[in-house]
Amino acid sequence: MSRSLPLVTTADRRHRLGRRHCLAPSARAATVPRAADAVVALHATDAATVFLSARARLVDGAPEAIERALYEDVSLVRLLSMRNTLFAVSREFAPYVDSSTARAIALKERRSLLKHLAEDGQGLDAEWLGRAEASALDALDANGPSTGSQLSAAVPALRQKITVGRGKKYEAQTGVTTRVIRLLAADGRIRRDRPRGSWTSSQFRWVHTEPWTHVPAAEARAELARRWLYAYGPATEADLKWWTGWTLTDVRKALAATGTEEVALEGGATALVAAGDAGPETPPEPWAALLPALDPSGMGWADRGFQLDPAHRAALFDYAGNIGPTVWWNGEIVGGWAQRADGEIVWKLLADRGRAAGRAVAAEAGRLAQWVGDARVTPRFRTPLERELVA
Repeated sequence: MSRSLPLVTTADRRHRLGRRHCLAPSARAATVPRAADAVVALHATDAATVFLSARARLVDGAPEAIERALYEDVSLVRLLSMRNTLFAVSREFAPYVDSSTARAIALKERRSLLKHLAEDGQGLDAEWLGRAEASALDALDANGPSTGSQLSAAVPALRQKITVGRGKKYEAQTGVTTRVIRLLAADGRIRRDRPRGSWTSSQFRWVHTEPWTHVPAAEARAELARRWLYAYGPATEADLKWWTGWTLTDVRKALAATGTEEVALEGGATALVAAGDAGPETPPEPWAALLPALDPSGMGWADRGFQLDPAHRAALFDYAGNIGPTVWWNGEIVGGWAQRADGEIVWKLLADRGRAAGRAVAAEAGRLAQWVGDARVTPRFRTPLERELVA
C-alpha cells in the first residue's frame, strides 16, 4: 500500500507566500534585516530592487531607513553569491552565505583573472595581483570611501591594460580595475558604500572591511537550505539547485542535514517542506503588492506554476529568464507595472480578479508612487510588458 502524503494546496502555497515573505500588511517586517531574512536574500543586481523589495515588506520603510541599514548600521550587506549573482542579506546571515556559496565563486573569479593575466604575456602573475590588491586597500585606508575611478587614479597598478581573447574574434583590451575590485569584494575585503547619486544609482563607493567569520561549508549550506525551505517550501531539489547554483550533491546533502518532509501538490506532483511544516497556513487578509524586477518572491523557484499562469510568462520575463516588475493579488502574479518618464506609476492586469483586487492594486500603486517620489526607476532587465507600459 502506498503511503498518503500531506496535501499542500495552491491556496496554501499562496498563503505561505503572503505571510512568510512579509507581503500581507499584517505580516510586514519591522526592520530591514527582517525583510531580507524573510526571503533569505534580496536581489541586488539592480540597485533599485533592494530598496523596492524591502519597501514592499516593511511596516515603515522610507528610503532613508534602507540606506541606514546598508551604509550606517551595515545590518544589510551585498554579497556576490547564489548563481554568481549579487544579493543583499542580513549581516547576521552573511557568514553563512559567504561560506556556502560566495567562497567558491571568489576562488573561481581569482582563477579566471589569473588565467587572463598569464595569457596576456606581460609577466603579470599572482604576486603582481596581490600587490595591486594591497595597494587598493591602502588607498581606501588613506582616502576613505572611493569609487572605482578614484581608486584607479590613486593606484597605478589598477590602470594596467590587458588583452583578453588574444587572437580570437572577441579579442579586446580591457582595464583591470573592475576585475580587481570584484575580487576584493568577493573575498569580503571591501564592501559597497553609499553611491554617487540617489538610492537608484549603481555608482558605488567602496570601503575597506574585514572578511566574514568562517563557517564550515557543510554547516553553512545546511543553514541556507533550512532558511530557504521555510521561505519557499513546498519546493523541489531542482528549485534549490537552480536558486543556489550548487551541485545536486551539495543540494541533497544540505537538505538531508536540514531535515525534510515530502508533501503532495495539486496536480499530483510532490515537493519538500521542512520537517513538521506540512500543515495548512492560516490565510492572511487580502493583499496586493507591486514588486520590482528580480524580486525574490518571483525568482525563488525554477517552477513558478503555482503563482503564475504560463500564458503570462512571455510578457513578464525577459529572454534570459529575469522577471520584470509585477502586480500581485493574494499570492498570484496578475499583471505588471512600470514607471513612466514623468514619474507616473502605471500597471496592467493580465488576469481579472474582481473589483476588490482592482481597488487594492490601485491603492498599492498610489502608496508606491508616494514612496518613490521624484526618483525614476528603470529596470536593468527590460521585459515586454514593462516596455509596453512606458511606451
